[in-house]
Amino acid sequence: MTLHTLLADRILVLDGAMGTMIQQYKFSEEDFRGQRFRDFPVSVKGNNDLLSLTQPEAIFDIHCKYLEAGADLIETNTFSATTIAMADYQMENLAYELNVASAKLAKKAAQKFTARTPEKPRFVAGAIGPTNKTASMSPDVNDPAYRAVTFDELVTAYKTQVEGLLDGGVDVLLIETIFDTLNAKAAIFAVTAVKNERNLDIPLMVSGTITDASGRTLSGQTVEAFLISISHVPLLSVGFNCALGAAQLKPYVERLSRIAEHYVSVYPNAGLPNHFGHYDQSPEEMQALLREYLKDHLVNIVGGCCGTTPEHIRLIAEEVKKYQPRSLKTLV
Repeated sequence: MTLHTLLADRILVLDGAMGTMIQQYKFSEEDFRGQRFRDFPVSVKGNNDLLSLTQPEAIFDIHCKYLEAGADLIETNTFSATTIAMADYQMENLAYELNVASAKLAKKAAQKFTARTPEKPRFVAGAIGPTNKTASMSPDVNDPAYRAVTFDELVTAYKTQVEGLLDGGVDVLLIETIFDTLNAKAAIFAVTAVKNERNLDIPLMVSGTITDASGRTLSGQTVEAFLISISHVPLLSVGFNCALGAAQLKPYVERLSRIAEHYVSVYPNAGLPNHFGHYDQSPEEMQALLREYLKDHLVNIVGGCCGTTPEHIRLIAEEVKKYQPRSLKTLV
């Protein structure tokens, strides 16, 4: 049974936040380091992707909690596992290894639950984050022409990540939290290159980020412009995640749903952050908000981003069973 087959039949559930769950463990610097990096010269606390090597049991357990809650798709713990993002910790050389290890952990969890309920197969999405640099904007207000990263540098970094994710056994690739579409284009270019090199056909999901009430990405694109600029490649799904809660994101998902020729995904934050950066929206509140998406048949894949937990996903999984997915047949 493939993702395409399942998506034609029902709404699929994506997992929730990895970082939110990791925070609950309250890992110390020593925990992040583990034995292998005990004497590493710089602090690595906060490098969540590293935990796939130093605390693999915890990452596996988090995956299992989301699968137990009803997730059909779980994301690898690789949001920042590129050479570019890992440079913050002087760990660029670990990028490939991190992606392989993270993918294997997620795959092990997915296989465990698929074996338990073969009628409900579970899948692994290789998470490809935006990196911490932007290709289309300058980080220096005094030098608008300056770029902290080039397109070619992004492609090289993304290729390493994609190769690691594929070697670790992911079922689909997910380019997510896109705030700069030029970065996403570099990721898409890298994915296409690796697929061609390996003569491999693996589904690709893309999820952008609307950053505020302007309804645009950070690099200034509207919903329509964002979709057009990534539609040159075959996509399994396109959607939005992060930055906003379900209430704020709905108008933009509605616009996307009307024009997209692909399946549509959404995984919003648990509301907007409070003054302390925490997310207070309860699972019940988020369930009620996402119910409006389901009633309007806007989406095919639903999950949670920042602040969401297995309890959020459990209630979402219960809710999606009551509704039919958005149909591709209505598009012209």
